[in-house]
Amino acid sequence: MKHFLFSALLSIAIFNFAKAQQLKSPNGNFAMDFTLLSDGSPSYSLNYKNKAIVKPSKLGLELKNDKKSLLNDFTIVDTKTATFDENWKPVWGEVAAIRNHYNELAVTLNQKETDRKVIIRFRMFNDGLGFRYEFPSQKNLTYFVIKEERTQFAMTGDHTAFWIPGDYDTQEYDYTKSKLSEIRGLSEKATTDNVSQRSFSPTGVQTSLMLKTADGIYINLHEAALINYSCMHLNLDDKNMVFESWLTPDARGDKGYMQAPHHSPWRTIIVSDNATEILASKMTLNLNDPNKIEDTSWIKPVKYIGVWWEMITGKSSWAYTDDFPTVQLGVSDFSKAKPNGKHAANNDKVKTYIDFAAKHGFDAVLVEGWNEGWEDWFGHSKDYVFDFVTPYPDFDVKGIEAYAKSKGVKMMMHHETSGSVRNYERHIDKAYQFMKDNGYDAVKSGYVGDIMPRGENHYSQWIVNHYQYAIEKAAEYKIMVNAHEAVRPTGIARTYPNLIGNESARGTEYQAFGGNKPNHVTVLPFTRLVGGPMDYTPGIFEMDMSKLNPDNKSHVNSTIANQLALYVTMYSPLQMAADLPENYDRFLDAFQFIKDVAIDWSDSKYLEAEPGEYVTVARKAKGTNNWFLGNVNGETPRTSTLKFDFLEKGKKYVATIYADAKDAHYKTNSQAYTIKKMNVTSKSKLEQLSAAGGGFAISIIEVK
Repeated sequence: MKHFLFSALLSIAIFNFAKAQQLKSPNGNFAMDFTLLSDGSPSYSLNYKNKAIVKPSKLGLELKNDKKSLLNDFTIVDTKTATFDENWKPVWGEVAAIRNHYNELAVTLNQKETDRKVIIRFRMFNDGLGFRYEFPSQKNLTYFVIKEERTQFAMTGDHTAFWIPGDYDTQEYDYTKSKLSEIRGLSEKATTDNVSQRSFSPTGVQTSLMLKTADGIYINLHEAALINYSCMHLNLDDKNMVFESWLTPDARGDKGYMQAPHHSPWRTIIVSDNATEILASKMTLNLNDPNKIEDTSWIKPVKYIGVWWEMITGKSSWAYTDDFPTVQLGVSDFSKAKPNGKHAANNDKVKTYIDFAAKHGFDAVLVEGWNEGWEDWFGHSKDYVFDFVTPYPDFDVKGIEAYAKSKGVKMMMHHETSGSVRNYERHIDKAYQFMKDNGYDAVKSGYVGDIMPRGENHYSQWIVNHYQYAIEKAAEYKIMVNAHEAVRPTGIARTYPNLIGNESARGTEYQAFGGNKPNHVTVLPFTRLVGGPMDYTPGIFEMDMSKLNPDNKSHVNSTIANQLALYVTMYSPLQMAADLPENYDRFLDAFQFIKDVAIDWSDSKYLEAEPGEYVTVARKAKGTNNWFLGNVNGETPRTSTLKFDFLEKGKKYVATIYADAKDAHYKTNSQAYTIKKMNVTSKSKLEQLSAAGGGFAISIIEVK
C-alpha cells in the first residue's frame, strides 16, 4: 500500500520569504522549523515532544574557485509539502515488512546575485528527521566543486557522546564515552594505531554518532544514501556545542565534484526518549531508493566458517612461501618455491573446514590467502598486487569446489585489493567471472592499507564511487558482497541487497590484536549498525590467544555466552562462526546455539537497551514460529527481568538458556557458562544474570 499526497504552496502570494516553515512528524511528536536568517542564510531547528533537540542551525555549501558560495543571499521562491505512506518488504532483514511513513517539505531557494536555485528537502518520520540538498538542472549551476559542506547541528547542551575520532581512512577504533566538552582532551588517546589512518581535527568525530542528553533524550546523527559524494564527518565547535559537517577530501583536497542535476546524501537525526527505539529505527533504510535488482532469488543469507581466525591470531599465514624477497605476478614462479609450512589455504586444511561445515549445517566456507601475491602484499605502495584468479600451488580451485559441492557446501571467495582500487577495477570482470565459473556466489572484499591512486582516502567521493561500482558490477554477475575496510554503510543495502555485509568498524579481529573494550558490542548497535549490518565475525570460544599462537598474548574480552548472544544482538544476514573447529568440538553443547540460530527474521523486538551498558533483543526466525533472544552486557554485572509477551498467545515453547555461570567474568573466567531448559508461554517471565563482559542467548522453539 502506498499513499502520496502533494500540496504546492505559492510562496510569493502567501509567504513572507523569511517566515518560518514548519514540518511535523505524522504522530506530531517532532516539529522542524525552517527559516531564512537576515542575510538570507537557510536555517533549521528541531523539537521533540516540545523539547529542543537541535537549536537554530545553518545550512549551505562553500564552493571552490567560485565567485559566490551557496551559503546566503537566498530567497524562498517555492515550497511543496507531501505525505507519503507505504509498506515494503526487504529481501532480508530484521523484519518482514517496513513502514515508510513521512511528511515532507521541499523548499526551493534562489540566490539573488547568481540566480542559482537549490532545493532543501526535509522528510519527517515518527523517529526523526532527514534532509538533503538538491541541485536542479539550471544554466547558472552546472559543474561545481565543493570546498566544504556547512551543515550545522547545534546541540542544546554538553551531551554525553559515544564517539570515535574523525578519520578519512578507518573506523576501526574502540568507542570513547565522554561529554562533548571532553572530546578535545581525549582525542589523542582515542586515536589508536591502524594500518591506514588520517585524523583531521582534535574535535572531529565520525558518524553514526550516538548522544544522550542530561534529561534522557537519545540522539543519533548520521547520513543515508551516500552515493557519488564524500563521506561526512562532524567537527565540533566545543565552545558553542555546534557540530558542522566535514567532508572527506580527495588527493587534491577537494571535497566533491558535482554536476547538476544532483543531490547530497540525506543528513539524519534519529531521536527518542527510549534507547530501544533508536535500535528499532528503519529511517536510514527508508531514505534510500527501493531495490533496483529485479531478480533477487540468488540473494540468500549466509552462515559460514573459514580459515581466517587462525591467520588473524598468527597460528597460520596467508603467504605460501618465504623464498621470494619480492613478488611480481607472472614473473615469480611459485611452482618452484618451497612452501613455508604455515599456509592455511591448502587443500587438506580447507577440506577439513568443508567437512565441519557439512557436519554442522553451515552454508559456506571462506578461504583467504588462496591466491598468489600475499608474500609482499602490504606496505609497499604497490599497484599490481593480485590478479584475483591465480591460486597458489597447494590450492586446487576446481577440486575444492567439487569437493564442497559433493558435501552440499558453498565456497566464498576472498578479494583483498590492498587498497589498490585501480588494480581491482582492471580485473573485476575477470575476477567475478572466475567466481561464477567455479561456483562462488559471494565475495569478501578488502581494502587494507593506503589507497591507490596515491593520496586518495578510503572515504573520498572517488573511492566511495568505487565501492558502489563494485556492488553494482557484482549484481550483474549475481554475486553477494561483504566489503571490509570500505566506507561505513548508509542503508544502500535496501537499493542493492546483494550488499549483505560490511566491516567498517572495529571487529572481532582486534580481540587478537590486544582486545576490544568489553562494552564495545553494546555500543555498536547504536552507532555502526544504524547504517546496515556488520560482518563482526563472532563465535570465539577460546579466549586465550597464546593457546593458538604462543607469541600472541592477547585475550578476548568476552564470555562464551556473550559470543553466542552476538548472533542476535549484532544483526547481519551474514554470520560467521569464526573460531577453529577444534575449539567448537570442546564446547559442543554451547556450539549448538550457533548451529540453531537463524540469520533471517520476520520480526524483532528490542526489549531493553542502554548504549555502552547492555542490549537485549528477541527475533523471530522467518518462516517459523521460533524465536531467538540475545543479551550482551558491558563492564557491570546486572540482572535482566524479561517478559515473553512477544510470543504468540496460546502457544507453548521450550526455551534453552545459554548463560554466564555465577562466577563468570570476561577476563578471569570467560568460559564458564550454564545451559538449562524451561517451558515458556507468552505469560512467562525470567530473571537472568549477565556477567561483566557477558550475556545470555536463548532459543525459544515452539512445541508442535
